[in-house]
Amino acid sequence: MIDTIAFDADDTLWHNEHLYSLTQEKFKRLLAPFQDAATIERRLYATEMRNLAFFGYGIKGFTLSMIETAIDLTEGRVGTREIRQIIDFARDMVRAPVELLPGVRETIASLSVSYRLMVITKGDLFDQESKIARSGIADYFQHIEIVSEKTPETYAAVMRRYHIEPPRFLMVGNSLKSDILPVVAVGGNAVYIPYHLTWEHERVTDEGVNAGGYVTVSRISELPAWLARLSAI
Repeated sequence: MIDTIAFDADDTLWHNEHLYSLTQEKFKRLLAPFQDAATIERRLYATEMRNLAFFGYGIKGFTLSMIETAIDLTEGRVGTREIRQIIDFARDMVRAPVELLPGVRETIASLSVSYRLMVITKGDLFDQESKIARSGIADYFQHIEIVSEKTPETYAAVMRRYHIEPPRFLMVGNSLKSDILPVVAVGGNAVYIPYHLTWEHERVTDEGVNAGGYVTVSRISELPAWLARLSAI
């Protein structure tokens, strides 16, 4: 019997990845006088991956990676005007409204009656806390965990902290790499809800896609009916 449901936040409860995609397009236009778009995109991603160990996930790390990439690709010729624009890009991302995905509010409200609900998300602490507070659904969650990485060890530690047995735990998210496969690996349940945009770092191989042990639904509003069928078995 599942009694605790944890949700990823970005691109599971509200839109997020499109902000990074739009900002990356602005960044490529900004550096267009120096490099072609494909080179800018490739170098930015490589810089982000290198910087994850230092700055973690989120807007701040993304911004520092854009600045470093701009310096590298222009051989130091990038000016203060361009750096200022990159910082303004970041401010626009932070100030962007929190837009819930369709069906989220109603589904979360419904499930909160019968289940203990949690948020488990990774990223910058300030940014994630701000989005959760502004989402309008924070009061439905009994626990909120903002973590630096989502590994099997991370989920196992969260379950121990709240005295949750893995078979009674369900994780819902849009990333197979971060939300689904690590939970399955420690004996928990997982529901995968694909989002139309996926950051390259979150993509998995065909082997991961076909690993099994999880359920896929197309939208969050399908979750209560799936849980009802599961309880009836």
